[in-house]
Amino acid sequence: MRFKRRYSIIKGALNITPLIDMVFLQLIYFMLTSSFIIQPGLKINLPRTVTTEVLPKNEITVSISAKGTIFYNDAQVTIEQLERLFFEETVKNADTTLLIKGDEKTEYGIAVTVMDTARKRGINKIAVATTSKF
Repeated sequence: MRFKRRYSIIKGALNITPLIDMVFLQLIYFMLTSSFIIQPGLKINLPRTVTTEVLPKNEITVSISAKGTIFYNDAQVTIEQLERLFFEETVKNADTTLLIKGDEKTEYGIAVTVMDTARKRGINKIAVATTSKF
């Protein structure tokens, strides 16, 4: 004997509108809270080495592009301006380290001129930035 069911199964449609809203809200949240690290300005391909050292925090950075343009803290300078900036820096802090970021294709003479200018103005600690081979 068969009994009659009092309930019936109704197949309904799945509403995905709230799901799409949640995905868009999460996308907006992640876009607003994430920080993108973009180094502005100069593109320099540093030479690769096996041995590296970490420098102390009291350093000044001079970058030299492949074309020989000199930058002091992302501002383009000439050798004369660089000499004046080195003098001002040594007046503030006598124990300053100069970090030279030179492109692989930088002319050797320009790097030597920057080092000579730094030594002339009292900066004796000079380091050259490189990247690791690994």
